[in-house]
Amino acid sequence: MAILDEYMRLSESRCNILIDKAGHLVAQVGSVSDINLETISALVAGSFAATRELARQLGEEAFPVLFHQGKEINIQLMLVDPTIVVTIFDDRTTTGMVRLYAKQAQNKLADMLKKMERRPKVERKRPDRRQEFDQQALDEIFG
Repeated sequence: MAILDEYMRLSESRCNILIDKAGHLVAQVGSVSDINLETISALVAGSFAATRELARQLGEEAFPVLFHQGKEINIQLMLVDPTIVVTIFDDRTTTGMVRLYAKQAQNKLADMLKKMERRPKVERKRPDRRQEFDQQALDEIFG
C-alpha cells in the first residue's frame, strides 16, 4: 500500500498533503471540503520558515514537527526534507494516533526520498512545479 494512503488509513486522518518547502502542493490523499489546500500549502511553508528561524534563535537545528489544535480541526506539519507532510484531522482520531503513524510514514518517505536522490538524474522538460517528483515516486507514495 502507498505511504500516504496507508498513513491516512491507519491514523484515520481526513487529508494528507505533501508540499515542497516553497509551499507548492505536490500530492494529496483524502479531502476536506471548504478548505483551499493551495492556500494551506503556502501558509504551511511560511510557518515552517518562521519556525526554522525560531529554532535557530533558540540554538536548535530545527523543530521538525508542528501541531495546531482547533475546536474541530487539527493540523500536524512534519518535515521530511525536502518536503513537508501536512495532516488534517478531526475528532475521529487522536493526536497520539496521528503522531504514532506519522513517525512511521516519515521514516518510509525519508527512505524513499533518499533512494530518489541516489538515482542518476535524467534531464526532462517538466510542464509545472508539481512535476518535480517523478511518476515512480508518486506511485510509491500513492500506489
